[in-house]
Amino acid sequence: MGFVRILQWEKGDIEERLGVSGGKYTDVNTLLSLFMGLSLTVMFYLAVFGLKAVISWNRFSSGIYSIFSSRYIQAAADIFTERGIVPFVIVFFFWWSLAVLFIKWRKLVFQKRALTLMVVPQSRDFELNQDSARDILSRMYGLVDDPRHFVLLNRIERALANLHNIGMIADVSAVLHAQARNDEDQMESSYGLVKGFVWAIPVLGFIGTVLGLSRAIGNFGTVISSSDGLETLRVSLQAITSGLAVAFDTTLIALAGALCVQLIMVALKKKEEGFLDECNDYCHANIISKLRLSDH
Repeated sequence: MGFVRILQWEKGDIEERLGVSGGKYTDVNTLLSLFMGLSLTVMFYLAVFGLKAVISWNRFSSGIYSIFSSRYIQAAADIFTERGIVPFVIVFFFWWSLAVLFIKWRKLVFQKRALTLMVVPQSRDFELNQDSARDILSRMYGLVDDPRHFVLLNRIERALANLHNIGMIADVSAVLHAQARNDEDQMESSYGLVKGFVWAIPVLGFIGTVLGLSRAIGNFGTVISSSDGLETLRVSLQAITSGLAVAFDTTLIALAGALCVQLIMVALKKKEEGFLDECNDYCHANIISKLRLSDH
């Protein structure tokens, strides 16, 4: 009896389609996310520098745009380009985090498709035992290329493959429960890199704050010791305000970036936790409830 393979890991997983080794379940290939994050950072700064070039060109023209709008756009662009090296690193970590979360989201969407597979017959008189388990496994291997690449199907495969060694329904339930805990641990560990970025981005902002305040304080000492007239004092004060701008702007973009990443990560993690709960429900409805084994 032949089956049409509905899910194929090499054709459906986003990382496999891009030519790299796909991470387990929703785990992400670090090198791919690094490349995507770096590419997004480069595109972002090309857009920012391009916008600054357009604003500079518009300064030679007149009109409301050049008088009002360009001033605020220029100030926003300067936050990312005129505040030292720290904002560049913050932006890179921000886009790297988003790349990881995007890949995880696409992998999660693909994993959810396994829930639509009718691996176990839905008829009321169907009984799952050692003999029918072999047919279920054959059916499952016919529907997908490798069940081990799918959270749900891997659970079912582990439970049914050892069914002949299990004498009680409670034992099968224990196997599924243990695998569910492993999947939850796997899911939690897959967010390790993004959690590290959520911690590192604000720290980088505070480092930028320290550097900016250090520059401002150093320039303030120059102002105090200077007695070369009002013009020199004005120039020195500009240097002080420049240091303060570095201090506060780096903190601003770091906290804003970390907040965005954290909110997106929490939303995606909630979806993934919901998917794992759906896998638990699927196994109870289609495996545990249909088992007909000796319970003593």
